[in-house]
Amino acid sequence: MPGLGGQPVFIMSEDAERTTGEDAQENNISACKSVSKAVRTTLGPKGMDKMMVDSIGDLVVTNDGVTILEEMDLDHPAAKMMVEVAQTQEEEVGDGTTTAVVLAGELLKQSEDLLDQEIHPTVITKGYRLAREKSVQLLDSIAEEVDLDDNDVLERVAMTAMTGKSAETARDYLATIAVDAVEGVAEETESGFAIDRDMIKVEKNEGGSVEDTELVKGVILDKEKVHGGMPDTVEDTNIALLDSAIEVKETETDAEISISDPNQMKNFVEQEEEQLKEMVEAIDEAGANVVLCQKGIDDIAQHYLAKKGIYAVRRVSSGDMDKLAKATNANIVTSITEIENSDLGEAGAVEQRRIGGSAMTFVQDCPEAKSVSILIRGGTEHVVDEIERAMEDAIGGVSSALRNGRVVGGGGATEVELAQELRDYADSVGGREQLAINAFADALEIVPRTLSENAGFDPIDTLVDLRNKLTSGESQKLFDEGVVEPQQTKTQAVSSASEAAEMILRIDDVISASGSGGDEAGGPPGGPGGAPGGMPGGGMGGMM
Repeated sequence: MPGLGGQPVFIMSEDAERTTGEDAQENNISACKSVSKAVRTTLGPKGMDKMMVDSIGDLVVTNDGVTILEEMDLDHPAAKMMVEVAQTQEEEVGDGTTTAVVLAGELLKQSEDLLDQEIHPTVITKGYRLAREKSVQLLDSIAEEVDLDDNDVLERVAMTAMTGKSAETARDYLATIAVDAVEGVAEETESGFAIDRDMIKVEKNEGGSVEDTELVKGVILDKEKVHGGMPDTVEDTNIALLDSAIEVKETETDAEISISDPNQMKNFVEQEEEQLKEMVEAIDEAGANVVLCQKGIDDIAQHYLAKKGIYAVRRVSSGDMDKLAKATNANIVTSITEIENSDLGEAGAVEQRRIGGSAMTFVQDCPEAKSVSILIRGGTEHVVDEIERAMEDAIGGVSSALRNGRVVGGGGATEVELAQELRDYADSVGGREQLAINAFADALEIVPRTLSENAGFDPIDTLVDLRNKLTSGESQKLFDEGVVEPQQTKTQAVSSASEAAEMILRIDDVISASGSGGDEAGGPPGGPGGAPGGMPGGGMGGMM
């Protein structure tokens, strides 16, 4: 930059990189397209899996979009924005992450043609914004209502979410579990249903088959009873939830006890035992026959509890304590000496079972459980992990359908209908923005096109045939065929993808500070001006 007297003035470090104008746009779009391409083959019932291997050799086998993106070693800033699209989709809906990322990549790909025609990025982003707003309106008009009593529709939502994953072989059975789990924690409000997904606990255990997966109306703890003399099963339970250790409290300040006589030592020990005995007596007098403690339980206290036939578990996490309180209607007690019968919760049974070689505690058959647990089984650790991800998608889909109260057809049907309506809408919009709206419509068709490709069909022939059937009225509703998705999945995917694409298109200057990107590791620089960070040589960082 020239200064006074023609002398250059440097305002950035010599090591900083700067890319401007078309180069910046091309690099950002290229990075996002690479990310989109990486997950595109996982979409749909015939999607393939990815094996992700990290630097220490741990591997993940999955076709879950957000999991793949989070496992990738991405350095490029624009590529990281695509990960944020998937994460937002996962947090808001729980499913549709791959669709959102693929759509964002296609919107940017379509924008390249418009940029080549010298259409300004602000015009493209305005057109995309108009198309996004129109799409949301259209989704409202084509969606159908769903309620808590529509079990068949909700199960189809769950099955659609699991299609294409390892859980597909048992999806009918697993879909029923997912729906029952969501219905178990759903609470009706004036504005609809409130569903706290944190109240659905998922536990995993290798061994057995997928069909051994079960739903417990209560809480499963990956814990065993603290003493072998305690009963394995307690029925008609009165449960005490303790946020206080059943131990003798240590002094808050450092202190030394000087003992000069063996009798003094004996008295000291006896006094501690008496304190522990009084704690156990207080629990017993309150009527508790099950104790679930967030902190420690002294060995002597374990002995007294076992003598009274009380089942006890220690070191229960705070999250599990909240779930137990919801499931059993118990109060979490902080002072053992003040525990009362009214603080206790109820469950039909508390049982210790050995599952896959490890002991677990089942707090089950809770009369008004607002917390449920799912125990996932499978042959290997990787199978169980993938089934867990499929179940999370199913739970997210059903929860979203109930919260929003509306569902639409899946399988690319909704995207095709939106694309057709947007093309008609574009004709009513003046100026160059209509070109961007048409590009948005073309981008939406990436979903049916990808589904067709992944199933082994010719995407062009399939799309042409689909458009002809739509025009002639010979098409079938995929909703009626049982392929159903929550409206919110589509709304969020369209909104997130469009907003991300609009933001990336408005960037015309990328400044990388010194030491950023791949330079630290001694590899080729990532980010602007080179290959997308984490993707040297065109490959995806972290993928093998």
